[in-house]
Amino acid sequence: MLKISTILFGPAKLVIKIVTWFLTAVVVYYAICFAQVYLTSRESTTQNTTAIVVFGTTEDNGVPSPTLAARLNQAVILWANHRAPLVVVTGGKQPADVYSEAQVSATYLEQHGVPRSKIIVGSGSDTWQNVASVEAAMKAAGITTVICVTDGFHEYRAMAILSNQGFTPLPSPSTTSPITGGAVWNQMFVEAGEVAVGRIIGYHTLSQITAGAATVTSLPSKG
Repeated sequence: MLKISTILFGPAKLVIKIVTWFLTAVVVYYAICFAQVYLTSRESTTQNTTAIVVFGTTEDNGVPSPTLAARLNQAVILWANHRAPLVVVTGGKQPADVYSEAQVSATYLEQHGVPRSKIIVGSGSDTWQNVASVEAAMKAAGITTVICVTDGFHEYRAMAILSNQGFTPLPSPSTTSPITGGAVWNQMFVEAGEVAVGRIIGYHTLSQITAGAATVTSLPSKG
């Protein structure tokens, strides 16, 4: 006859083991994603490609924020060194903005020696949308390999999304970003989480979810 303790606690022990295994797997999976984000942030390609892609971030009434300026300056250096024949800029705008991040980026690059005819201008409010906004124009221009310019902590996810949409990306993180110290580590933890989720459900789906959440958050209160 089975002992009462076996009957009562046997299933509970099994559940505890399953939960423990699951949590261990989650931690290991997240750690792998974090390691990939960290290691990619420290890479910088020396190869030439068919385009430079600059991911947008905030601007202030037509002026690039320090973070955006750092990315654009990195692109200017790459352009001056003949690393690619085209530059792609991305990023949309908030409802109250006059200019989009991509428009501001294009103007800045033109002021720093990149001909307007060599700049492809996109839009997008997140990384997936950034790439989606220029995918057709890039493919029409014969772009296949790209140098991905963004902050180091953002490189892995940005390149994963570029890969998802048919391009071969190589990293070239901005070297003068004002985001430093503990702020970089905070961003890496966030990025690792987004990579972990995006890899499972798809970056496009993650974009749709976060865009929907942002829309709900921005709705006025009904009291």
